[in-house]
Amino acid sequence: MLRAFRDAFRIPDLQRKIVFSLLLLAIYRLGNAIPTPGVNSEALASGSGSNSLLGLIGLISGGNLAKFSIFALGVLPYITASIVIQLLTTSIPQLEKLSKEGEEGRKKINSYTRYAAIILGTVQATIFSIFVTRDAGNIAPGWDPGVFTILIMVLTQVAGIAFTMWIGERITEVGLGNGISLIIMAGIIARYPAEIGATAQLFRSGNLSILPLLGFLVVVLLVIAGIVYIYQAERRVPVQYARKQVGGKSYGGQATFLPIKVNQAGVIPVIFASAMLIVPNLLQSATTKSAPAVSTFIQRYLSSGGTWYTVLEVLLIVGFTYLYNSVQFDPRRIAEQLREAGGFVPGVRPGAATAEFLGKISTRISLWGAIFLALLTIIPQIVQRLTGVTTFQFSGTGLLIIVGVALETLRQLESQLTVRRYDGFISKGRIRGRLQE
Repeated sequence: MLRAFRDAFRIPDLQRKIVFSLLLLAIYRLGNAIPTPGVNSEALASGSGSNSLLGLIGLISGGNLAKFSIFALGVLPYITASIVIQLLTTSIPQLEKLSKEGEEGRKKINSYTRYAAIILGTVQATIFSIFVTRDAGNIAPGWDPGVFTILIMVLTQVAGIAFTMWIGERITEVGLGNGISLIIMAGIIARYPAEIGATAQLFRSGNLSILPLLGFLVVVLLVIAGIVYIYQAERRVPVQYARKQVGGKSYGGQATFLPIKVNQAGVIPVIFASAMLIVPNLLQSATTKSAPAVSTFIQRYLSSGGTWYTVLEVLLIVGFTYLYNSVQFDPRRIAEQLREAGGFVPGVRPGAATAEFLGKISTRISLWGAIFLALLTIIPQIVQRLTGVTTFQFSGTGLLIIVGVALETLRQLESQLTVRRYDGFISKGRIRGRLQE
């Protein structure tokens, strides 16, 4: 990895891409320090604990939501819109047709995603603005918690969403890596220095001993190693293509494989589950005065970190994993494509039998992927209880995002380095001389 980055900085074009990406990420992080007009960010941050609405989804926003900065929602509406459009593509014929039209179809789908993100962002910004203005202590001095303040907050957030999407697209097109993914990763990593400092202070003050701290670090390293292993794990289904005779030459006949990832859904089931579990917290907050019995019930059984909350979260993760995989991985479509291309799975008849065979494999692998995501959610909670390291927000989801984005960015960097090595070989080696003849 270090060698890849060292080689990249020796190539001016890749060096410009990396620097450009870092500059845009720095601009995005700078927005974290700019509060939304009318908001008392210090009072809001001090009151947004891990069990509150703002604390539950602050992971993806990189802490911006806790302070309600100008980029508070960040890429959250875009992620939600992307997932919804992705799911609708397989069920709406017009969108499915667009997805098969190459670059032009992809541009149109991206445009629909942006519009959906703005609409979703407006709704989310309105909800959060109303939530923030409910407490007079969250309002900055000189501002009135009325409709005008809420309107200013909503307009600021929508502008921040549009600018964040622009930054992500510029990084993807001109820089290095996927811009939206890098923004999420940067937001998560930005929280680590303060949390590491708080953990070190806890150790220096004697409130945390060396053995629990070492155990915590060992578990973190093991989780990272497990994420790397599972992220790259895949079931390779062998595929054989029939040999075709055209004139005096034969084509095809090669043997390859169809990769089916263990974790096909990534972190999307976890995001869906977290979004669903926000609803009980909203109900608990809304029924504190109007229905105390309901509020007490939710707080007792569905509060974050509780037993029933964890069980419900695991069930939701498993359910959403199967739902997302069933939408994204269509055995019938893949079997039809293999048959049209003259391919077949050895020992399995083409058509319906192949679709059934691939479906069984996908179902079994999805189970292990769901268990993996569920463990990533449960292990940090157990480890923090056992070790007492509560100052560091150990999140399996956050580590999964960081490792996944890092691996994808490194893969893209290595592919560009490989292309440039071939270009250098062609321009300097014997191939160049043959091409010039």
